[in-house]
Amino acid sequence: MPAAVVPPPKDAIWTWKGVHLFTSLVKPIFCRLSIEGREHIPETGGCVLTCNHTMGPDFLVIGYLSPRQIYFMVKSELMDRHPSFGRFLAYNGCFPIRRGDGDKEAITHAVEVVKSGHVLGMFPEGTRSRSGKLQRGRTGAAYVAIQAQSPVVPAVVINSEPIFHRSNYLSLKPRVAVTARVGAPIYPPTEQDDRHSLRRFTRDIMDAMADMLPAAMRDGLESEPE
Repeated sequence: MPAAVVPPPKDAIWTWKGVHLFTSLVKPIFCRLSIEGREHIPETGGCVLTCNHTMGPDFLVIGYLSPRQIYFMVKSELMDRHPSFGRFLAYNGCFPIRRGDGDKEAITHAVEVVKSGHVLGMFPEGTRSRSGKLQRGRTGAAYVAIQAQSPVVPAVVINSEPIFHRSNYLSLKPRVAVTARVGAPIYPPTEQDDRHSLRRFTRDIMDAMADMLPAAMRDGLESEPE
């Protein structure tokens, strides 16, 4: 789907729609965006939208292509470091998570976001991949989906790293080609407190994402042991 025809989400608040419009206007300066599988994102109901996390602005690409507003889980350092920006993010549905110390409050809120019928955006790798290769998945996204009994929609963004490089947007050459793919929903197991089911479902999510990536980006994927 040509990205130029992507309309703003109907359920989004006015600031989200404003950012979407601005992105539509400036996008040709930075990239040539191709979108595949956008129809896999459910029109209604809660779901967890997972995406790979490279050094590029993959969150912007996913937020732009989604037909619904996404409620992103954001690292607390980012929201705390820039208070005004943090308030803007919070107004648009984002909420902080303290990484590395088991932020149960954030996870509980994430489950409630999905149960309330919203799209929750998560990066199951937990941190950005400097190599661009898909890393081992953590269990957070799978846990939220299982507790909410809502599907996971896997997505990937390919080649977004050069988008904001001067050598790209100040070049006379065609802008970098970026591809975003969305896969079919994956439904969680019904066992909400089974550790093995949680790990298997995490692997299912990562495998679905890996299947949409070129071979060079999935070479680093490791399976989490039982």
